[in-house]
Order: sequence, then C-alpha cells, then structure tokens
Amino acid sequence: MKPAIRVENLSKRYHIGRAPTGFSNLTETVRTVARSTWGKLKQLAAAGEATDGTAYWALKDVSFDVHPGEVVGVVGRNGAGKSTLLKLMSRITVPTSGRIEVRGRMGSLLEVGTGFHPELTGRENVFLNGSILGMTRQEIRAKFDKIVEFSEIGAYLDTPVKRYSSGMYVRLAFAVAAHLEPEILIVDEVLAVGDATFQRRCIDRMAELAAQGRTILFVSHNMQLIPRFCHRAVYLERGTVKQVGPADKVTQLYLDKLLEDSRTGDLRDKQRIGDGRAKFVRVGLLDGTGRALSVHTSGDDMTVRVDIETQHAIPDVTVAVSVQSLHGTRVISGSTRDTGFAASLTPGTQTFECRFDKVHIRPGQTVLVNLALTTEAGIVIDEVEAGAVLDVIGDERHVRLSTNTDQGVWVCPQEWAKI
Repeated sequence: MKPAIRVENLSKRYHIGRAPTGFSNLTETVRTVARSTWGKLKQLAAAGEATDGTAYWALKDVSFDVHPGEVVGVVGRNGAGKSTLLKLMSRITVPTSGRIEVRGRMGSLLEVGTGFHPELTGRENVFLNGSILGMTRQEIRAKFDKIVEFSEIGAYLDTPVKRYSSGMYVRLAFAVAAHLEPEILIVDEVLAVGDATFQRRCIDRMAELAAQGRTILFVSHNMQLIPRFCHRAVYLERGTVKQVGPADKVTQLYLDKLLEDSRTGDLRDKQRIGDGRAKFVRVGLLDGTGRALSVHTSGDDMTVRVDIETQHAIPDVTVAVSVQSLHGTRVISGSTRDTGFAASLTPGTQTFECRFDKVHIRPGQTVLVNLALTTEAGIVIDEVEAGAVLDVIGDERHVRLSTNTDQGVWVCPQEWAKI
C-alpha cells in the first residue's frame, strides 16, 4: 500500500534578516530581478558550497512516511522545525530541496491567521475552504450546520473573521478542517488557544476521524497525549529527524533528552527561537532564603533568576517565565507585564528575578522552566524551552499525600468535614 504522505530528503532554508523590498519604479524592478537572477545562477554554479552566513536551515534532509489511517505525532522543542514541516505539507511555503507526496484530500489547521481570508465573513470562509478542498457547494451545505454547531460562533457567522478573537478563529478553523471530510488532517499546536472543554472536543473529533480510517499528522507539546493518541511519532531536533518509531518510545527518548539538556544553568548553547538581539545566558532556581535549589520542596517559595545579555538598548521588554510538568502541562507563569514591572535592557548583562510564593506542586513531579523575552509589540527576542529542570519533593507536611502523577500536578490546601 502506498503511503498517504511521503517526505523525501526535505529541506527548507531561510535567510535571516533579509526582508522584501518594494519596487519604486520599473528601473528598480529590473535591477532587483537581475540581481536575484544573477545570485541564483551563482548559487547553481557553486552547488554544494556554503552560501552567505545568514542562511538558516529550518529543516535538513527530513524523510519519513505516513500510512493511510495512521495517526502520527510530531515532537520536538521550539525551533526544531515542526511548524515549518507542516507549512510545507500544507503548501503554504515551498521547500528548498526534497519533495512531499500527498495522496488524498487534505485539511490543515496551522497557526492562527492561516487558511482564512480576513476580509471575508465566517460563513464565506467556510465555503471558500470547501471549494479549495474540491467540494461542491451542495457538499459544503450538507456539512455547514455541523460546522457551525461545533464552532459555537453562530452569532458571529456573518462577521469578518479579522474581528474574531484568537479563540473564535481557532474554533471555526478546526470545525472547518475536521468536518469537510479530509482524507488527511494536519494540525499544529494551535489547540492550545482554546479552552479546556474545546480542546477535549477537538481530541474527540480527531479520534472519530482516526476511527474512520483518516490519516492524521499533528504537532503537540502534550507528551501524555502523543503516546495515547498516536501510532507513531517523529522526533525533530534542530531541523533533522532524530527518531521515527512507536509513539511511546519516541516520546520517552524526547523527554530523556529534554531532561539531560536541562540539568545545567548555562543557556548559551541551548536551542532557541527569536530575533537574537538579546539572549538568556543563564538561569538559576532559588528557595525563599536565596539559596540555590537542587530540588523544590512542595509548598515552599521559588525564585527564578535569569541573566540576559545584549549589545543593544531595548526599551519596554517583557520578561516571562513559566513552569510546566514534564508532560507539557503549564503549572504557573509570570511576567513583568503581569505585575506592571517596567523592564528594559541596556548593553551588557543584566539580571531579573521572579519570585513565586508557596508553590504547591505535587511531590514526585519533575518540572521544566521556560523563558521568554518579547518586545512591547509581542515580537519574540529570545525564547528558551526547558531552560532548567527541577525535581519536586515533600516533607513532613506531605506524609499522607499521594505522589501518583495521575492525582494532578498542583496540590491545594484542603479541609474536610462531615456535616
């Protein structure tokens, strides 16, 4: 049986800092085209040689197959190439080299903002997407009521989608992608935008499609969902395939690597995303007295200390930290913006601290600390996933407390009474 998706030696190269320029007149247009053409001829003449230093390979020689009716997860850190892979499969961008074979009608749900025309209403976009998938208006009408019911945005159906919130957009986009009878469904981690109830409905809908023999490829940071929902998984690291195999084994390999790389506080060589104007260079975890933490005792205070290095003066930045479970559940988060703390950067190295009071993570958990630095407009300057790792233990306050991770990540103080 031929695969539903075949990826062969797929590579995608971007050029950092290269922005498109407008054409002011015919002369400039001709000059620009000529320069571009000459540059491409030189690249062909020097095949196999390195290009200029701004080249960045988001994917390099990626190969794998997805069989009809198979559910395959894609795992990897931020910047590993997961979203680039899905964009290439959805034909939003083209590969630098290699090829993708897709057999069957494909629906895709990528980041918020793709797939819909912002000036069209929700209703018009439903019909537009159906037409792109090759469906007739009659076929779309037959599915229309189910799409509206699933998305729960009936009151806004005739409003241009540019006025939708991110949650509304994702609800409609998933409803369209999952109900217009795709033979192949590609889903990125956009489901994180919706609320927990909607996420559960999305997973249930994907399970229905999988039971019907549809092929599903999706990206998720939820390491409990991947082994439970997927047959196989693809592990990407720095744009290359690290492992392809049974979902449980691949996710365990990914988690083991995540823990191994997070045991040191030095962040200089960590995988990251962002424009690079400033970088997190070190992270430290402290207890309530300022001593370095090797483990966190549930219920104690926790301070995250970060060093940021830059050669630029950058005003009005937001420094954010979050703590998540090993399986991807975010436990706590904080940012300078949340507290109204005015943060800016000056050339050199500067240190910021975020203190969390009484952090009641369940003993027995292992947690990861993520870091993000953004501008006032939300542009990512630097983002490091799993910058630090910490084991959580209990003390005399927790002698009767279960350490079973199925009991939840967070422990709330509780009192019982019979009335």
